Amino acid sequence: MMRVVAFVLSLIVALPLSAAPEAKQLFGAAKQGSAQRATPLGSYAKGCAAGNVQLPETGPTWQAMRLSRNRNWGHPTTIDFIQKLSAKAAQLPGWNGLYIGDISQPRGGPMLTGHRSHQIGLDIDIWMLPANNLRLARRDREKISSVSLRRAKGAYINDKFTRQHMEIMKAAAKDKRTARIFVFPGAKVAMCNAEKGNRKWLRKIRPWYGHHYHFHVRLACPKGARGCVDQAAPPAGDGCADGQKWVNDILNPPKPKPRDPNAPKPKPRREYVLADLPAQCANVLQSR
Repeated sequence: MMRVVAFVLSLIVALPLSAAPEAKQLFGAAKQGSAQRATPLGSYAKGCAAGNVQLPETGPTWQAMRLSRNRNWGHPTTIDFIQKLSAKAAQLPGWNGLYIGDISQPRGGPMLTGHRSHQIGLDIDIWMLPANNLRLARRDREKISSVSLRRAKGAYINDKFTRQHMEIMKAAAKDKRTARIFVFPGAKVAMCNAEKGNRKWLRKIRPWYGHHYHFHVRLACPKGARGCVDQAAPPAGDGCADGQKWVNDILNPPKPKPRDPNAPKPKPRREYVLADLPAQCANVLQSR
C-alpha cells in the first residue's frame, strides 16, 4: 500500500503546476501524524511536519477547542509548552487553565481553511476567554466562542482585558522557546504602559492584524532541526514605539500611495502544490 502511495505522490510532484492538486487538500486529508522522528520542515507558512503528536483533548489545565478541525497536533516541544503555560495560567484568579485553538494539522502543511501559517507544528492560538470550565463536551467546544479584547478597531483594549491576560502573555514571552507572540496593537501598547519592571519580554510581543479573540504564540525551531527555517528575530528593543505607531495608524490612517499606472498588476496568490514545499514533505505524506 505504501508503495502505491509513494508512486502516486511521485506522479503528483511531476505534474505541471496547473494540473497538480493543491497541497492543502493532501495535508488536510491526513488524519494522524506520521510515524517519523518529530521534525519541522520548511518555514511557518511554507512547510510540513514529520512526527507531530496530538495534544490530548482535555488535560488538568487545558482543553483543545474546535476538535472537528483536527488541528490539535504539534511538535513535542509545542505540546510541552502548552502544558507548562496552562499550568501557570491555572494559578491566576479566574483561570483554571487555557483554551487552546489551532496548532497544526496531523502532518502540518497548508490548511484547508484559515491560516497561511501553522504549517510546521510550532504555532499555537490561545483563546482570550478565561478557561474557567475544563469539563466542556466535544459539542460545546464547537459552539462556544472566545471573547474579543479590542476597542476602536484594535487601537485600545476594552474592559474585558485583565491583568491576567497580560501575565499569561508575559509568561509565554519569557519562555526561551518562544520566538514571538502576535496580538492586536492596543494590547501591545497597554502592556507597554503597564509594565514597570524588566521590559525585555515585551520585545517578543508583536502587534498584528486581528488577534483580539486569541493571541498567537510562535516557537523557535527546536535545536538540531536542520530542515526548519526560523523567522528573523524581532528588532532590538521593547517594540513599544512600533506598537504605538500601529495604534496611531489605526486612529489616523495614512493616505494610500498613488498607484503607478505603468506598474504591472500584482499577480493573484497561487495556492501551494506539493512541489512548492520542502522535498521531504512527500515522505511525510507517504509515511504511516
